[in-house]
Amino acid sequence: VCVCPAASSSSESGPVEVQMCQSILPMHANHQGELGAGQLLKWMDTTACLAAERHAGMACVTASMDDIQFEETVRVGQVINIKARVNRAFNTSMEVGIYVTVQDVLSGVTKRVCVAFSTFVAKPTGTHKVSLKPLDIQGSVGEMLEYSLASERRRLRLYNEQAFKNLMKDYNNLQDKKPVAPVVSTELTRVESIELVLPPHANHHGNTFGGQIMAWMENVATVAASRLCGCYPSLGAVDMFRFRGPSSVGDRLVFKAMVNNAFQTSVEVGVRVEAYNCEEWNEGTPRHINSASMIYYIPGRDTEKQTFPEVTYTTLDGERRFIGSIVRKRIRMHAELTCVLQVGVYVHEEADKLSLKVEMKVKTTACYAFSLLADLRLRPQWDQNYLSCEEVEKADEEETIYHIKCTTVNGSKSRDFVVLLSKRQPCKNGDPYVIALRSVTVATVPPEENSIRSEVKCAGFLVHEIGYSTCKVSYYNQVTSGVLPYVEGNIAGWSKSMEETAMSCITFLEQDLLTTQF
Repeated sequence: VCVCPAASSSSESGPVEVQMCQSILPMHANHQGELGAGQLLKWMDTTACLAAERHAGMACVTASMDDIQFEETVRVGQVINIKARVNRAFNTSMEVGIYVTVQDVLSGVTKRVCVAFSTFVAKPTGTHKVSLKPLDIQGSVGEMLEYSLASERRRLRLYNEQAFKNLMKDYNNLQDKKPVAPVVSTELTRVESIELVLPPHANHHGNTFGGQIMAWMENVATVAASRLCGCYPSLGAVDMFRFRGPSSVGDRLVFKAMVNNAFQTSVEVGVRVEAYNCEEWNEGTPRHINSASMIYYIPGRDTEKQTFPEVTYTTLDGERRFIGSIVRKRIRMHAELTCVLQVGVYVHEEADKLSLKVEMKVKTTACYAFSLLADLRLRPQWDQNYLSCEEVEKADEEETIYHIKCTTVNGSKSRDFVVLLSKRQPCKNGDPYVIALRSVTVATVPPEENSIRSEVKCAGFLVHEIGYSTCKVSYYNQVTSGVLPYVEGNIAGWSKSMEETAMSCITFLEQDLLTTQF
């Protein structure tokens, strides 16, 4: 194992990356030779905590860990690498990004296992509150992006919590038809386990190690899921871990797990953690310190068509869990919803430059699509971010300067851009139509007081002909600080506005008649 900090900025208050490298040994694996998810969660929490403490300069504790999607199975003999870095420090809390990859020693192939985001709070020695020092991002595009998205993810956590409460109230709309026999009662999957917190389970400042609690939670959840499917399920995802309170050495931790609902090829297990000190243990008054929902799959289900049995509830608590799982699934489906295969959105980051590409398959000729896209005055008809676009100056038939006014984002001022559009037709068969955009300075369009003058470094369209009446339109944009507010939600995964805009563009390009504004 190797743990080391690697500064990504020369400033003391800049982002500092902490890395943990682990060789997977049999003691880390389950009976199938796979790295246990609980062990991985412990390592992730350890690395993130070290990154948080590096920034805060004092002890820190885990407040929550966002939803996690596990993309790869890690096996004995492979090497896992965990990188953690503070993305943004708020007043008393900070977000830490965690990036996990696995490398096969023999082939050298590296794959992503998961990406997670944890929230940590500083734990001062006294009772006074601590204000964390701000993060110096030093202008790096990647760091600026994560810094901006951290605020949006924080807002989204609160939004999802409120959305869940609102949807739970809408009982009649969410109540799916109760399954008919044969079904399995969720009560038959109930698991309860107790752990005594000993010094090895505590972190370096006396509290029960958050990663250890996560590992114990994963253990009882796996047992509950296996009772339903009668085999060894795989943990595919975790809904947010939220630490409601601390526990310490000497506490008794009671873990309660039960299947909440089954959705054919997946099952959700709910886990609740209660803590007792000696006095609370005698009085029977627990402290609720953590809850999470875990989603399991049956390995090989896609090829063998294995599904989970249908379940039903027999108690009021079981009903609450059953309906709650439907709500959470709908929230997850909304977040994961992608548009039809006509649209693909891609992100590329290299040398501190972040770029986006949107690909669209359009049922029209390449020449027709080129004609519409090359007249930037038409863009407000399909791009919701464009308030207006006026022609400022026309150099020749191939180059035109436009003044673009865009919508406000997150309550800030509106933004405007002055861009030069250059268009080129193909030189030979197979070449694309090219539309290029970049910012320019024009004395006749000075910055306005009520707007933020922003920059487009490199953007535009490539239009490839792929058939007599079909073309592929690719949109590119090198993200700048001025463009970032309009795309950050898409990159963070909580917004699909780019896909929606692309679908609007497709509809616009597939019109029968060419219309222009004069």
